[in-house]
Amino acid sequence: MSRRGARETGRPDILERIVAHKRLEVEEACGRASEAHLRREAEMPGPRRDFFGRLSQPGPHGVNIISEIKRGSPSKGILREDLDAEATARAYERGGAAALSVLTDRSFFLGGPEDLRAARAAVALPVLRKDFIVSTYQIYESAVMGADAILLIVRVLTREFLKDALDLARELKIDVLVEVHALPELETATTAGARLIGINNRDLRTFRTDIQTSVDLARHRSPGQVLVAESGIHSRDQIERLLHAGIHNFLIGESLVRAENTEAFLASLLGMTMPKGGEVRA
Repeated sequence: MSRRGARETGRPDILERIVAHKRLEVEEACGRASEAHLRREAEMPGPRRDFFGRLSQPGPHGVNIISEIKRGSPSKGILREDLDAEATARAYERGGAAALSVLTDRSFFLGGPEDLRAARAAVALPVLRKDFIVSTYQIYESAVMGADAILLIVRVLTREFLKDALDLARELKIDVLVEVHALPELETATTAGARLIGINNRDLRTFRTDIQTSVDLARHRSPGQVLVAESGIHSRDQIERLLHAGIHNFLIGESLVRAENTEAFLASLLGMTMPKGGEVRA
C-alpha cells in the first residue's frame, strides 16, 4: 500500500494545484504497475552515482553547479522549444557541471522520465530526479528510473512522511535533496535527519524569487549539513554573494537552458573564462 504524505494547505495556490494533480498521477500509475512490483525492481538497482559526495566539498573552482534540464515552468512557459536532454547533459558535463537535475513532471514542467534516462545515459555525472514526490510509490519509481537522488519539498509533506521517505531512500541507496524556503521548514528537515538541504529562493506559492532567502537561512544550518542554493541564480556576482554566505553548491536551470552558449555560460558561473578558441581557462 503506497504511503502518501502530502500536506493539506487549504490554499488554491500554484504549488497546491501541482500537488493535487500529482496525487492523481500517482493513482493512475498504481493502476498500471503496482507498488509491490516497483519495489521488487527498485531493490535490484544498478550502481548509483554519489550525488551527496560530489556536493559535500567545493569543486576544483570552489563551486559546484547542479545543471538542470528543464523544458518549461508554470511561471515562464516554454524555456527552450528544441531542448535535447542527451545533448544538453553532454554540454553541461563539458562545461564543468558537478551533477545534473532533470525535471520529470510532464503536466506543469513539460519533462518526463525519458529525459532523465537519456541524460544519465549520456554522461558520468550523478543525476537528481526533480519532481513533486508525495508518495512512496514515486521513490521506488525514481530508483527504477535510474535516479541517483530525489527531491523532497518540506512545504508539501507531513513530518512523518518526510522521515519515512528519507529512511526509504537510504534503504534504496538514493540520496535526497530536502528543499526548504523558510526557517521552520529548515528546522523540520533537520529534525527528520536531512543532510543535504536545498534552499529554494523561489516561493512556490507565488513563484517570486529572492536570493536573500539563501543568505538568511545559511546562518541556521546544523553541523554536517551541506547546502544548495536554488532558483534565481544567473550571474557570477550572485554566486560570489552566496559563497560569502557559506554556500558552494548551486542548482541552476532557467538561465542555463536559455543560454546561447551553454558551456561558455557555465564556465563563467564557475569563475572561468572562455577564450575565442573555445578552451576553458581557470
